[in-house]
Amino acid sequence: MAKTAKKDSASTKPAEKKLPQKKVRVRNQVKRGPHGGTLVVLVDDTAHVGKQGEIVEVKAGYARNYLIPYGKAVIPSAENLRTLEQYKIKVEKAREAKIADLKVLAEQLTRLPAVTIEANATEDDHLYGSIGSVEISKTLKGKNLKVEPEMVKLENPIREANSLTEVPLSLGYGIEAKIQVLVVALKGKK
Repeated sequence: MAKTAKKDSASTKPAEKKLPQKKVRVRNQVKRGPHGGTLVVLVDDTAHVGKQGEIVEVKAGYARNYLIPYGKAVIPSAENLRTLEQYKIKVEKAREAKIADLKVLAEQLTRLPAVTIEANATEDDHLYGSIGSVEISKTLKGKNLKVEPEMVKLENPIREANSLTEVPLSLGYGIEAKIQVLVVALKGKK
């Protein structure tokens, strides 16, 4: 009996095409804190959250919808943490300079005599409107004192003319000052 050569099954089949590998996207997982929130590194000082350069834990939606899109925080990746370490000294120097400027501003505000604001009023010294933090801030900016409206901690707007009111100011970093505001009634033409 003669042996017949069997043909390789591989040689009879056409060569299989090598398919490209599927690209797998590696997802950077957000680091979670001990309480289940998202860990972020603050780029700016954020009220009620933390100071610049701190790693804080916040709610996932707050980080995803506000802090990260508006550039107030970044995800604590290895690269961001290295960058943070490089800039920590600069941040501390900038913070110290800002605190020194605010202390000078507080000293200027305490030496300031009563701030006078003119407003329309009735004959009974009731203002037609009211004097709030925006008007006080605008008057102080007119005197080259950089006080923002959110720094003025006025409990209730001033509604009486010819009255002297003590107004507390919170300049930031725990620096407080107080000023006297005198509201003067404008003399209207008859």
